[in-house]
Amino acid sequence: MRRRTSPPPSPLPQRDGIDPVRVRLPGGGDWATVREHLVERLAAGDGVIDRMFEDGLFVGADGRPVEGDAAYVPGTFVWFHREPPDEVPVPFPLEIVHRDEHIVVADKPHFLATTPRGSHIRETALARLRRELELPTLGAAHRLDRLTAGLVLFTVRPAERGAYQTLFRDRRVRKEYEAVAPYDSSLALPTTVRSRILKERGELAAREVAGEVNAVSRIELIEHRGDGLGRYRLLPATGQTHQLRVHMNALGVPILGDPLYPAVAAPAPAGDFRRPLQLLARALEFTDPITGAEHRFRSGRTLGAWTSYAGWAGQ
Repeated sequence: MRRRTSPPPSPLPQRDGIDPVRVRLPGGGDWATVREHLVERLAAGDGVIDRMFEDGLFVGADGRPVEGDAAYVPGTFVWFHREPPDEVPVPFPLEIVHRDEHIVVADKPHFLATTPRGSHIRETALARLRRELELPTLGAAHRLDRLTAGLVLFTVRPAERGAYQTLFRDRRVRKEYEAVAPYDSSLALPTTVRSRILKERGELAAREVAGEVNAVSRIELIEHRGDGLGRYRLLPATGQTHQLRVHMNALGVPILGDPLYPAVAAPAPAGDFRRPLQLLARALEFTDPITGAEHRFRSGRTLGAWTSYAGWAGQ
């Protein structure tokens, strides 16, 4: 079997904590020049790619600008910095819970994406931490939904990232979440929800479908009060996209502030930071694969709908 070689290191530095884009020129096409391929692949609009070539923004492995009429060579790489979209700053602090030579554990606020993706580039936990801690090699060991607050684990050394990612893949991290949702006295808790969840590319919401179970969540009631709200402890045994949100909705107690489960007619526009999703990644526990230390981290955040429902609801 032919082994695929690793790409060469990037000749471009990070910009504002954001890695440059790397493009590998694939085989099987009939492009005569690098420009022809990038115009088709990037779909950046009329004249954008040509202007980038004119400004020397595409570079090869040697760091030198690539000319637009350079011959197309399958298997070679091109790097460039994508111009990030305008972003509304997320006006909440990103707290550091733990930092050592191997890992950083951050307590992420609601509305801040974990890693650069789509329309969220600079306003992400990873980009912020790289800038603030001056750690360009920092990488995420896992992801937390943008709308969910709480603990996220980052790795300092790229060579060690795989060891920490494997912990999550192999379900050797105990994750505990907290949520505020309606209280239903007829709902027998604790309970374990088992279902198959499907999240298709291009669709915002995941859904439960028939088939082999791939999502398991234990739901416990911590306490409830007279205004009809409950505070819940959620213990996912698997890590499907939106799993806890889907399972709470399936039980008939959707998490407060959730724009997808159940769907609302008019989701809040970008930049509307009122009524955040009342879901918090409260705790992470695991054995460090590098040092052997037993880690137990807890978020110091609170859920606004529980501490002050009127304030959260804007009443």
